[in-house]
Amino acid sequence: MPKFVLDGKEIEFEQGQTIIQAAKKSGITIPHFCWHESLSISGNCRVCLVEIEKMPKLAIACSTLAAEGMVVYSESDKALSARNAVMEFELINHPLDCPICDEAGECKLQDYAYSHGSGESRFNEEKIHKDKRVPLGPLVMFDGDRCISCSRCIRFCDEIAKDPQLTFIKRGDRITIVTYPGKELDNPYSMNVTDICPVGALTSRDFRFKARVWELSSTKSICNGCSRGCNINLEVRNNQVLRLTPRQNEDVNSFWMCDHGRVNTYKFINAEDRVDSPYLRRGGTLTRSGWDEAFAAASSELKSYSKNEIAFIGSSFATCEDNFLLSKFATQIIGTKHMDFMPHFDSGFGDNFLRKGDTAPNSLGAKTVGIFPGKGGLDLEGIIKSVKDGQIKAVFLMEDNLIALRPELKEIFSKLDLFIVHSSNFNETTEIADIVFPASTYAEKHGTIVNFEGRVQRLRPAVATFDVDRALEGMSLSRWDKFGTKFDSWAEGNKRDARSSWRILAGLSGAMGHKYRYGTAEEVFMDIAKSISAFNGLDYEVIGELGAKLKLDSVSKPAIA
Repeated sequence: MPKFVLDGKEIEFEQGQTIIQAAKKSGITIPHFCWHESLSISGNCRVCLVEIEKMPKLAIACSTLAAEGMVVYSESDKALSARNAVMEFELINHPLDCPICDEAGECKLQDYAYSHGSGESRFNEEKIHKDKRVPLGPLVMFDGDRCISCSRCIRFCDEIAKDPQLTFIKRGDRITIVTYPGKELDNPYSMNVTDICPVGALTSRDFRFKARVWELSSTKSICNGCSRGCNINLEVRNNQVLRLTPRQNEDVNSFWMCDHGRVNTYKFINAEDRVDSPYLRRGGTLTRSGWDEAFAAASSELKSYSKNEIAFIGSSFATCEDNFLLSKFATQIIGTKHMDFMPHFDSGFGDNFLRKGDTAPNSLGAKTVGIFPGKGGLDLEGIIKSVKDGQIKAVFLMEDNLIALRPELKEIFSKLDLFIVHSSNFNETTEIADIVFPASTYAEKHGTIVNFEGRVQRLRPAVATFDVDRALEGMSLSRWDKFGTKFDSWAEGNKRDARSSWRILAGLSGAMGHKYRYGTAEEVFMDIAKSISAFNGLDYEVIGELGAKLKLDSVSKPAIA
């Protein structure tokens, strides 16, 4: 490969790459504002000026093609002097409001002002003031004072979202950004402009003033808004998810995610309607129960029905580990072949970019690990019909709100003798359940999901749950007496006494005399990898941060004999 020299280091590059692209690929960052590797080159910020031997003037690294034998200096006195001058111009009219700016802590202007600014300004005139707190659309707020006119947001709408909605108006130091007449920034990907804005000019109305970014923990995870499986960061403070941001994965979502995934897929985690413990129906009312009591009640009830009177409904929102153990529980312990899951499809939701019509994250994974009818078993519609006819008397539902999706099922499922539900939140389906187990959300557990292309990806816990039984294990009698007097008031305010569905099923299996010896989600996945050929050779380390493709030649075969 051809090479050039950057700051004394030999850099390999591909023909057609610019200096800044080749430098980044080699792990060297040249300061920049307007350049973004997924957008066209505008070259208007001038912060990436570099010195090139045998060239009379400084050149911008974002648009200058690398050439064999070229010698480039990004840290020479001449380049640094020019960069400092550009920074002085950028800061002339910029307000000194870092203490109240949402971008503080992740702001390029803040970083470069520290590393390349002079520390003082020679400009003593009145700053130009522009419009503040301008709602460009339902989800994005604009502060004109902070804008450095890099044009990233304009190019994103034009080139990525394919919906031109923003433009520059005026000239010189009066230049600002507006929406086109009669339009607002409301495309399905509008909030990505808040990520790529290098300063605090564009901020999220959903996250605005909720936290300083340095107070947030960040956990790598996967969006559960559709079967695309966009890679995201779950950002948490005080055990509450406050925002989701996209995480780069060129095989899945590049740098982007849709507004639906960003805004609508985390708030139920923090909601007041979380299922805070197991619940049993007594006298027609759901009342709080302990785990052991709930396991005993579910075990006793399930044993009172024949295998053909029991059906299981898995979930395309649950992990592969959860669905795998449900499949094993249904086939090996109960012996039923009646098993399926509810599809979630919205033809109006999908598009030609990221969003998919399948609005659940793990439909392919649920099917691959065995959530489908066995030979002679009933599928979902068959289960519903048999419940209506009285042939199916007990249904075990995991992590789905069937009645919200199909309200007509409320009357049908109310006829069941036994309805067991795993749910993270109280909803229309738990209202008619006989036993409710509190399930951890995707932000509270380890696990895997499989996207529409067959890429298996990892979930990691960003929010802590409190397992009361585990917390009290081994507690001395004196400590229990002291803690127990306060338990009721503590439990009333705590919404996180939840477990992963695979762990709930393992506990219930033990109550029924069949022990699954899994200690972690990873051990369940290791069993999946041994049992199902599509997962052969995979483990959590192989999946890593970016996922791995399955061998999908066996999807149609039953996962569990």
